[in-house]
Amino acid sequence: MGSAASPLDAALVVPPSATAAAVVTQEELKRVAAYRAVEMVESGMTLGLGTGSTAAHALDRLGDLLRCGALRGVAGVPTSLKTEAHAAREGIPILALGEAPGIHLSIDGADEVDPELNLVKGRGGSLLREKMIEGAGKRFVVIVDESKLVPRLGCTGAVPVEVVPFGCFHTLGLIRKVFDGLPGFSARLRTVAAKDTAAKEVPFVTDNGNYIVEMFFDDGIRGDLREISDRLLQITGVVEHGMFLGLATEVVVAKKDGSVIVLDKK
Repeated sequence: MGSAASPLDAALVVPPSATAAAVVTQEELKRVAAYRAVEMVESGMTLGLGTGSTAAHALDRLGDLLRCGALRGVAGVPTSLKTEAHAAREGIPILALGEAPGIHLSIDGADEVDPELNLVKGRGGSLLREKMIEGAGKRFVVIVDESKLVPRLGCTGAVPVEVVPFGCFHTLGLIRKVFDGLPGFSARLRTVAAKDTAAKEVPFVTDNGNYIVEMFFDDGIRGDLREISDRLLQITGVVEHGMFLGLATEVVVAKKDGSVIVLDKK
C-alpha cells in the first residue's frame, strides 16, 4: 500500500511547464530560471526580492515553499512597492533595508547580461532600490532566459538613468554631453500616458519620486564601462544608472531547449 504524498513533496515537484519537453515560451523559460535560483535558498535566510516578470516567478515559488513548510524563517527585502505587495500576498515576511543583520542572497532578473556578467537593469524603473539591496548582499543571483545574453551592454534597448525631477531637462542635456559625438546615441525622458491631466504624456515617476532618462545605443556601449559609470554619477541631478557592474555573483540562464546553465563570476 503506497503512502500519500505530503504537501512538501507536492511543493518540490517542478511543474510540467518547467521541464525541457514542455518549454516553448519565454515566460516558461523565465519560470525555469526562477525555480532553479530558488533552489539556492535555505531556511533562515534574508533575501533581496527582485522586481519584474522573471523575479515574480521566484516570489511565487518562495510562497509555495513557505506555505508547505519546505522553507522556514525566510524574510525578504523588496526592491519595489510592487514586489512588496506581491511578497505580502505570498506570505513572505518583509524587512526594510537595514532591519536585518545582512542579506544572504538576492534573486532578480536582468534586461541584459554581458560576457563579464555586467548587467543592464531597471527598464521597469526600480533600478535604485535594486542596486542598493542587491549590492548590500553576500550573493546576487540573476535569473534570465538566454535572449538576455548580449555581447555588449545597451544592445537591445534602453539603459535607464534615474534623475531628480528638478531641472530634469538640464540633467538630460548633461547626460547627452557624456556621449557627445557618438554615432547612434540618443537619450530622452521616459514618459507615460497621462490619466488625469490635459497633457497626453507625463514623466514616468519611480517609487522614489524621481524620473527616468533612457539612453539608447545603436551598437551597444563601447569603452570603459566603469569610466562611463563614473562620468554619469558625477552629474549633479543623476541619482543612479542601470549598469550593474561587477555585482552579479551567478547568472542562471534558461536555454531555449529547456536546459539550465549557471554562469559564475570570474
